[in-house]
Order: sequence, then C-alpha cells, then structure tokens
Amino acid sequence: MTKRAAVLLADGCEPLEVVAPVDALRRGGVDVTLVSIMGRTGVKGAQGITIEADALLESVDLGAFDMLMIPGGSGGVDNLKRCQPLKGALGSALDDPARMVAAICAGPTVLAEWGLLEGRRATCYPGCEGVFPDGTYTGEDVTKDGNLLTSTGPGTALAFGLAVLEVLEGSACAKQVADGMLFQG
Repeated sequence: MTKRAAVLLADGCEPLEVVAPVDALRRGGVDVTLVSIMGRTGVKGAQGITIEADALLESVDLGAFDMLMIPGGSGGVDNLKRCQPLKGALGSALDDPARMVAAICAGPTVLAEWGLLEGRRATCYPGCEGVFPDGTYTGEDVTKDGNLLTSTGPGTALAFGLAVLEVLEGSACAKQVADGMLFQG
C-alpha cells in the first residue's frame, strides 16, 4: 500500500526544505501532497520562490495521511502557528504510532509552542530551541524519537527527506534513492 505524506505550506516557507524532502519521498514512491494553508495554491516562499501547492487545507483530510511534514522558514512557521486546525491534526498524528510527524529548521517550534514536544527529543535550527521543553533539544542534524523526526535546516534537507523515506518505506528504499541521487551524507 502506497504511503501518503502531506507537506504543510505557508507563505514564508523555506523552499529547499520543501523541495529536497519531497523529491526524495517521491523518488521512493511516496504519494506526497503539498497542502497550502493560505487559501490559495500559490505559496510565496522565502527567497522570492513561489511553490504551487497540490491542494488547499480545507479540501483535504489530514487524518488520511501517514505523515505530516512542517518545513521551516520563519515566516512560514509564523503562519503555520496561526492555523489552529493544524494543532489537532498534528497532535492526533503524534498520538498514533502508525503515523508520523516530521519538522525541519524552525518547523519544530510549531510543535513546541503547541505543547506537542513534551517528553520527546527533537532538534531544530540553532537558536530556535528556546521554546523547547527542558531536555528536548538534541542539537543533532536529524533526530528521530518514535514517530517524530526533526532536522536542523536547509543544509540537512536532503538527509532529512531520506530519513523520512527510510521510516515510511524502509532502509533499502532510502538507500536506493540516496545512491541514485549520489547522496554522500
């Protein structure tokens, strides 16, 4: 059965943290849907890069996805934090060991500010960890804790995407994709 992933997009998101993981996941056979919370499919990412979403938040059931992903970018993260329907969806996904939540860069701060990192280990862009509960921040490039996977930033976006792929489709699939991309990480 094909795994399904939703990448949550908002104006100000970091494009590399969207494109690199999505590319790795799609190469590995994951059905990825780019979901805009902005009420329009054209999302204005950082660095003046526009990303075209596949669907609007109001038209999808986030509970139907195996994985929900939060990219970073401070503007995007600020917009995501204002989107209250995401809080319940992310909490439900974290409460279900068969599902997964992945967040990169400033993205994990969305989870922290909503109280969803309590009792977990996570990483984020250096300097954003101030909102994490005590004992949560690892400082690692990629941290996996149960069904939560987090990463530090644009430079780790491909390693992050491959780590998510490994969780969803297994290590053989992730290795095959990494080898095909000439990934050396």
